[in-house]
Amino acid sequence: MDTLACFKSYDVRGRVPDELNEDIAYRIGRAYAQCYRPKTVAVGYDIRLTSPQLSNALAQGLADSGVNVMDIGLGGTEEVYFAAFNEEVDGGICITASHNPKDYNGLKFVGKKGIPISNNNGLLDIERLAAINEFGAKKALGKIIKKSLKQAYKKHLLSYIDGTKLTPLKIVVNAGNGGAGEIIDLLEDSLPFEFIKLNHTPDGNFPHGVPNPLLKDNRLTTQQAVIEHNADLGIAWDGDFDRCFFFDETGDFVDGYYMVGLLATALLKVHPGAAIIYDPRLYWNTLEMVAQAGGKAIISKTGHSFIKEAMRKENAIYGGEMSAHHYFKQFAYCDNGNIPWLLICQLIAEKQTSLSALINDCKKRFPCSGEINLTVKNTPKILERLTEHYQKDAVKIDFIDGIGVEFSQWRFNVRASNTEPLLRVNVESRNDQALLDNATNELLALIRRLDD
Repeated sequence: MDTLACFKSYDVRGRVPDELNEDIAYRIGRAYAQCYRPKTVAVGYDIRLTSPQLSNALAQGLADSGVNVMDIGLGGTEEVYFAAFNEEVDGGICITASHNPKDYNGLKFVGKKGIPISNNNGLLDIERLAAINEFGAKKALGKIIKKSLKQAYKKHLLSYIDGTKLTPLKIVVNAGNGGAGEIIDLLEDSLPFEFIKLNHTPDGNFPHGVPNPLLKDNRLTTQQAVIEHNADLGIAWDGDFDRCFFFDETGDFVDGYYMVGLLATALLKVHPGAAIIYDPRLYWNTLEMVAQAGGKAIISKTGHSFIKEAMRKENAIYGGEMSAHHYFKQFAYCDNGNIPWLLICQLIAEKQTSLSALINDCKKRFPCSGEINLTVKNTPKILERLTEHYQKDAVKIDFIDGIGVEFSQWRFNVRASNTEPLLRVNVESRNDQALLDNATNELLALIRRLDD
């Protein structure tokens, strides 16, 4: 099959201009139109310097195929998702490379009502057609119409909370010079919060580094500001702000794992007994919190298309991944980087407490390693040998995503990344930091020996 290097499992991502450029973006527009025969497609773009040109080329490819384009302009991936289910369109495409280096860009695709498009339902067909580049004569041109959805989106975000229950909070917000700052500005006059704004202006030059709060060095500015301003919490986003990351009032970074259980608890108060979807990397804390809140916890393979499929199947109210992707039924089962912090702020107000008070017991009861990424030569061999090594003593082994091995007091998951050439390792224990440290070190040493 003809291939293009920028096509990945879930989206398009590549270095500009050698892997992705205006010509390829145009061909992708033609290919999307041929695959799905849409009447109208929403198109938006993030803050990267090459995004406007790529967006224009994509829109022209769609229009040359007879498709009308709703150009929603500069924004985040979640705003394209919103357009896909809130507007009379047949799909949406966002120009973004999220947290990749500044010379990268990409495209994320959804169909009608925000249904994800990935390798198992059409992305390979788009790649094949774009690579062949044989589209025939242009049809009657579609119209490219600019439309702002900002006020409609503001109204939608505010619908997740009860404004009468909110209390004044001081919040450090770090957009990382990505697009999240515009949403904060949009919401500010409707919330009783004081925002301390860091790296707030959108700037595709990324003067303060690529917006990726998972990198420890990128957290320092937010942590210091929380302490300096005596803030109630801090929030940071990646470039296209489909993920948000939390810092408690002491400046400590909160692992995304613990936010899954907390958000599930918040939503189960409003939707008692509902299903919650979680991923297989770390989950003991999630299971306990969902059970205590009266919900039904259901596991899914890691990855947005799998989580969204499971949510639809189970009619789940919420799905959470420890990587800080949070999915909401009312948001067409898509992930969102602003609904989470709004819900958490309401939870803090309702319980008249702090984020650390909500989280610290969970961290103590179920300490975790955080995700450890390893570059290895032979992933299949390592997974096979790990199974052989641990199967005699394990309480349970599963193969939902990579290998999950459970003992009475600790467990781990090792899996190949869906998006990068890495082996991802996660370990957790029951109320035993020393056991966690020893087990993690033992596991990592074993993986290194197996990869020799």
